[in-house]
Amino acid sequence: MITVDEHRSRIQTTVSRLPATILSIHSAAGLVLAEDVTNRWPVPLFDNSAMDGYAVRRVDAAVGATLKVVADVPAGSPDDPPIGAGEAVRIMTGAPVPTDADAIVPLEHTDLGTEILATPPDSVTVTVEPKPHAHIRRSGEDAPAGAVAVSAGTVLGPWQVSAIASAGHDRVLAYRRPRVAVISTGTELVEPSQTPRRGQIPESNSVLLSAAVAEAGAEVGWTATVEDDEEALRRTLADPDVDAVVLTGGASVGAFDVVKAVLNGVGGIEFTTVAMQPGKPQGFGLLGVRGPSAERTGIPVFCLPGNPVSVAVSFEMFVRPALRKMAGHTDLDRPRVVRRAATGWRSRADRVQILPAVADAQTVRPASRGGSGSHLVSSLADASALAIVPADVVEIFEGDPVTVMVLS
Repeated sequence: MITVDEHRSRIQTTVSRLPATILSIHSAAGLVLAEDVTNRWPVPLFDNSAMDGYAVRRVDAAVGATLKVVADVPAGSPDDPPIGAGEAVRIMTGAPVPTDADAIVPLEHTDLGTEILATPPDSVTVTVEPKPHAHIRRSGEDAPAGAVAVSAGTVLGPWQVSAIASAGHDRVLAYRRPRVAVISTGTELVEPSQTPRRGQIPESNSVLLSAAVAEAGAEVGWTATVEDDEEALRRTLADPDVDAVVLTGGASVGAFDVVKAVLNGVGGIEFTTVAMQPGKPQGFGLLGVRGPSAERTGIPVFCLPGNPVSVAVSFEMFVRPALRKMAGHTDLDRPRVVRRAATGWRSRADRVQILPAVADAQTVRPASRGGSGSHLVSSLADASALAIVPADVVEIFEGDPVTVMVLS
């Protein structure tokens, strides 16, 4: 057997980041920015008012001064009305500050209160003297023109795309989401809504993986369920038209392990056993492609075991980090913390135990009362973490420190 780190290292050195593409900021949320975005103009673009009120010359705006209102400047107005001695201009939030003004007197600092009249008043009396440059947002005080608004490598969320729009751009260069094919193999599999006959089970792996792929920041290109038939699997894989393929089932040493029979040694795909529980049988390599993806040497193919808990654990340990690398992320792994065992449990001595677990701010416990079997799928519903127990530890006692990979 090889170690978890050895298998992971092989995957990480094989997969590569996908090419970047130019796309609208309206469809860029969740993607990783491929190049710096700089401000086309200063931010704010011009001196503007931070309040609804009156633009004044501060020298005229002592407490009790009554000023003649000579103009009205709403947001969006291009006007720059002159302001003479004893005069003021009514101004709205975001409107450009007249060149002659050096302060804004808010509505509530006047005798007229906060009511906004349909037309500007003839005059206004100041009740609170403004400080120098009061309530004026200066051009470029947030960022000068040419400054980096959002750096390459940033994951684009709502705030980041807003900053890009404010910087004067409606398109970005970003790494696209990997498109992933999910294939479940097994003659025993039936649709979840069907009533299984003897020997049949509901097919849940594609549901699990489709959700996991989306949560990892990738997208599902298509899914398929294939019986234990080599020719059927070859036809399914003939032209996948995706960036990665994840298969479940048929990766071990059984007589009907169709995935291994079809793919072992094809395009560098190798099957091995990894010193982990669950998830020991694993396969990985590159599958040759034609068509739009032919410029690459091949697409990554992940061959996972068939039991749902093994699938869930294998995805977290190997597939998710690879998909995130392909999408341009640098933080590939879930956060890890140390928690105290809330109860004791046993572990195998010859492999790392990766156990679906329930963790809180202080403790961790197995999600299942039945142990760490790969068939204990019901435990996944309660799990919020994976407890990772080293291969040389055979028993966890209550109160022992345990490394925990936080899932939610």
